Amino acid sequence: MAQVEATTERIVAADAETVFDALADYSGTREKLLPEHFSEYEVREGGDGEGTLVHWKLQATSKRVRDCLLEVSEPTDGELVEKDRNSSMVTTWRVTPAGEGKSRVVMTTTWTGAGGIGGFFEKTFAPKGLGRIYDAMLVKLASEVEK
Repeated sequence: MAQVEATTERIVAADAETVFDALADYSGTREKLLPEHFSEYEVREGGDGEGTLVHWKLQATSKRVRDCLLEVSEPTDGELVEKDRNSSMVTTWRVTPAGEGKSRVVMTTTWTGAGGIGGFFEKTFAPKGLGRIYDAMLVKLASEVEK
């Protein structure tokens, strides 16, 4: 079994604090940012960053649906980490200043992939698919905070 990683990033025309606050707002803004691949969104505890427990289903392909129950932490300034209680999946959001009134948002998701030939295909194709899903989310984030 190999570690699988998907990363995407975007420059957003809003300051880092505004962008981070939007990402960390699970009880408000976050649900608006999710593309059609996400369903059954529910905040179960908290709702604003550290200490939040949030549930959703992520349909990465027509056959693959992950039931995610995520614990949110903020290990450092500008960093939001979502650890799935149901799998090895961990998504890290990093928001840093990128010039006057701009921010760089980098999203990285890692998980332990399958073994054998299935693992080969997962490691080869899953990062691209997940990257497209999170790219769509970053487009919505930019649209939300650049108002």
